[in-house]
Amino acid sequence: QVQLVESGGGLVQAGGSLRLSCAASGTIFSINAMGWYRQAPGKQRELVAAITSGGITNYADSVKGRFTISRDNAKIAVYLQMNSLKPEDTAVYYCRTDHIRDGQLYIYWGQGTQVTVSS
Repeated sequence: QVQLVESGGGLVQAGGSLRLSCAASGTIFSINAMGWYRQAPGKQRELVAAITSGGITNYADSVKGRFTISRDNAKIAVYLQMNSLKPEDTAVYYCRTDHIRDGQLYIYWGQGTQVTVSS
């Protein structure tokens, strides 16, 4: 099992910044990708940003140029630097890791951290 623990959420004014962190522990095997998703009230969970083991990144159009994802393979951690935050960024942010073993995909989620952006 893989445990993911997120931190760094909170309340910030529009235009401000936050940095989310996610650390993985447990039986770690072959992480293919790490990413951040978010879910606002009444909406479906959506991809915010992801990064592969090779460092290839992918961002939602709504956060391009404002958010930066990075990972530390030695610490088995992924980070999300969020700048120029907007009220529409308010959501619960979830960390996710994708693992491949014997050709099968395993997905793990963190418990989520609340990000609230006030106008």
